[in-house]
Amino acid sequence: MMTIKPNYIVDLHSHTTRSDGADSPKEFICNAAALGMKVIVITDHDILPPDRIEVNGVMVDPVVYAEKKGMKLLLGIEFSCETLVEDVHIVVLGCDYTNPKIIEINQKIVNSKIYSYQKLLSVLADNGIDISWDEVINYNDIPRNPEDVQKKVIFNLMAEKGYTKTWSEAKLLIRNNPAFSVKREKPDPIDIINIAHESGGIAILAHPYLIDETVMTKDGLMSREAYIDKLIDAGLDGIEACYTYDKTTYNGPLSKEEIITKVKSVYSDRVKIISGGSDYHADYKKTDKNVRNIGECGVTLEYFNSNELLSKL
Repeated sequence: MMTIKPNYIVDLHSHTTRSDGADSPKEFICNAAALGMKVIVITDHDILPPDRIEVNGVMVDPVVYAEKKGMKLLLGIEFSCETLVEDVHIVVLGCDYTNPKIIEINQKIVNSKIYSYQKLLSVLADNGIDISWDEVINYNDIPRNPEDVQKKVIFNLMAEKGYTKTWSEAKLLIRNNPAFSVKREKPDPIDIINIAHESGGIAILAHPYLIDETVMTKDGLMSREAYIDKLIDAGLDGIEACYTYDKTTYNGPLSKEEIITKVKSVYSDRVKIISGGSDYHADYKKTDKNVRNIGECGVTLEYFNSNELLSKL
């Protein structure tokens, strides 16, 4: 495990092996505790969070397990939204995950993912990039159900098999090459915001500057700012400001620090939460050397405890 001292002891964006991370939920909790974290989340992509994890052969409540290690664990989902626009992700926290609408939208997402990812592998094979579905569902020697597969696993395999240098290069290759364009049906982010609220939770827009400066939606062409305005008008609770842009596919002109400043200045009075998170994936276990660490980005404990919505989670 990487043992770099965290910049923040509250990290509101992380992943495990339940989607495209490399730490199991137990490993993630233990690694975070070793760093002295106080608030962490499991926000795996498009999958209901775990209500039990295995510890020494016994199934235990992950929230209780984290509490015994001195941390508050929040369970969430990072929903991939907007079929026509890349990287529109809504982090949902604090929901009743047995709510029928949450379960229904999750099943729709699962069905669209399996179909589109298998189709993408076929398209890649036609273009000389040979990755099998069996390799995907058993990535890192961890057997997965088809519904738990994430697209980043395909990116990781492309890098590990030498088709690209890094997972982020693979992501950009697929994103920018029309020959590889396989769109899966994603939910409308406004529907996700509404479902989050109906099930007692909150909705936060992740990494807003990974969204293109100009986007084409079903409502037509609009700027990133106008798109975010639409989400705020629909009841968006928060926006992620502190994020590991320098370690992802962001290629805009602003530094990570400049984005933090801009998001805070533009949106602090317009949403109730200015969030932050590392988007931790345990990259240190993979080919990527530009790793994101737990607590590298986040918010202060004082901000978390004083925030009207976060403090109630």
